[in-house]
Amino acid sequence: MIETFAALLFAHVLADFVIQTRWMVDQKRKPQILLLHGVIVLITLQLATGHVTAWPLLALALAHLVIDAVKTYAPHGDGLAPFVIDQLAHLATLIIAAVMAPALWQTGIWADLTWLPGLMVLASGLLICTRAGGFAIGLLMAPWANSDLPKGLKNGGSLIGVLERGLIFLLLLAGQPTGVGFLIAAKSVLRFDTTARDQSASEYVIIGTLASFGWALLFGYGTIVMLSYLPALGFLPQSP
Repeated sequence: MIETFAALLFAHVLADFVIQTRWMVDQKRKPQILLLHGVIVLITLQLATGHVTAWPLLALALAHLVIDAVKTYAPHGDGLAPFVIDQLAHLATLIIAAVMAPALWQTGIWADLTWLPGLMVLASGLLICTRAGGFAIGLLMAPWANSDLPKGLKNGGSLIGVLERGLIFLLLLAGQPTGVGFLIAAKSVLRFDTTARDQSASEYVIIGTLASFGWALLFGYGTIVMLSYLPALGFLPQSP
């Protein structure tokens, strides 16, 4: 079952956080754009599992479409809470599908590639830490985005967040969690001059940093747990 879930999760992450563009999100109230996203979800599910006509994939794509429609047309569909609820609902459907059709992976065309589910988990974890984390942290910080804060490079803060979460993910996977402490120290030193002079900037940086690091730690360790149930990837350090 874990291989099936790994493939379904990978397909979901690709469809929602890689293939889906900002334009698609903004235009999703148009039925044809919402339907297009549903078709993309189905195709990624088919490619990830190696099945074309399996009914659980059709049901999962339909469920994804319904969940997205509810969020899109809800009166207060924007913000961090709707984002988290939406993703938890998607996660629940993935788990249900994996439980109801646990042999989906074993009967697909990729079944002989025993290393592939582990690679899918690794890629999913990295994308959730970096891409999905960027959306989540951005929504969290949105209420203060227009505050009178020091101006930096355009999208500089977002890029820094992606890099720091990516580095945390790599450090955890490499078995070097102590390196996260050095990242915190380095960021504190680099931001000291700005935050020392402006309490609003200081609080903004602290909230964003703690949220970003917490997100990366949560999903970094989550990835490690999932990998422990799959065939080992040779380039990763083995657990004692």
